[in-house]
Amino acid sequence: MTDLDEYSRKARAWLAGHPAPADPSVSDARALMAQLYDAGYSGITWPAEYGGQGLTEAEERAFQQATRDVTLPINVFGIGLGMCGPTLVSIGSEEQKRRYLRPLLRGEEIWCQMFSEPGAGSDVASLQTRAVFDGEAWILNGQKVWTSVAQHADFGLIIARTDPEVPKHKGITMFVIDMHDPGVDVRPLRDMTGQSHFNEIFFDDVRIAPDQVVGEVNGGWSAAVTTLLHERVSIGMGSARTDRPAAYENVAATAREQRLLEDPIVVDRLVDLYLRERSFDLLNARMSQEVKAGIFPGARGSVIKLLLAELTLYSADVASEILGPETVAYDSEENGKIARALAWGPGMALGGGTNEIMRNIIGDRVLGLPREPQVDRDMPFRLLKVGTQKEAEA
Repeated sequence: MTDLDEYSRKARAWLAGHPAPADPSVSDARALMAQLYDAGYSGITWPAEYGGQGLTEAEERAFQQATRDVTLPINVFGIGLGMCGPTLVSIGSEEQKRRYLRPLLRGEEIWCQMFSEPGAGSDVASLQTRAVFDGEAWILNGQKVWTSVAQHADFGLIIARTDPEVPKHKGITMFVIDMHDPGVDVRPLRDMTGQSHFNEIFFDDVRIAPDQVVGEVNGGWSAAVTTLLHERVSIGMGSARTDRPAAYENVAATAREQRLLEDPIVVDRLVDLYLRERSFDLLNARMSQEVKAGIFPGARGSVIKLLLAELTLYSADVASEILGPETVAYDSEENGKIARALAWGPGMALGGGTNEIMRNIIGDRVLGLPREPQVDRDMPFRLLKVGTQKEAEA
């Protein structure tokens, strides 16, 4: 059994000896991932036979704790490490695991995940991107949107309609797709932070080999649920309070610098923010302990994701109240970070499933409440008037 105190001490020492560059590029992120892999800090819980370290969630959590006070500019790998890679570990073929997991862990290949479409956002099962088998390969045509890091990605997981004659949840298949295929057109979307966190992607007769099916043909909805479960756990449990510019420690420090702690209203808001963060941390710790014991959170990952989204919005709101006009007309880099956090807050309530969808999942799968009526659940997809199909009929 690993001595966690010694493991954490060594991790902190390694991190201290490998500071991140001031303005890291994607190339810097790739180099850092290779260093993390060589040091044994990439894929800590992933199976050793596929390039991981084969350790437990206890070591993973110890490393995450060691990184709380340092910057690891590897966000470009977040989708691959938190969603795509774990999906392949769970349901990928042996060949897929051996081909893709080690290069991902070493930072050699970046991954994205392509589910949402212009007419299928919250109702992902209404997707209309089509994949038709021509006897040798699957031919993919359609469009995806709101895809993170697609402009940098080498590979991605995509779900597409492969049988329109069955109900919408049953005619979907998941594939691995080469993002450098000439039929893939990635177009970055600039959001209100001024950056391009998301992309829209167009597919024109992209050929996908049969061995790139993930899971079963027409079993893509189950595969997508696997990815989404990993996504929500990754978003919620992978967060660190000090990574957020509007976290309590940062907002309180700003209030102290501006001599605002004598204002009882400011103090009240800071106390409320602290309590919300502390509650989130305790629930996060509880679920982490369950994971260590081999209990996967499942649908309860939506609780963590919902709480993080609400906390992100609330902390940005508190920060803007304390900073006032400087939130948007800032004169320091630190205040600029909070301004960007304010602009990014709504994105956290949308990405990975909206807050409303999270509440539906919690009510249905965690609390056992009656499901909302779905009259289209058993109808063949081709008969549904959904998304852009509805627009075409108008």
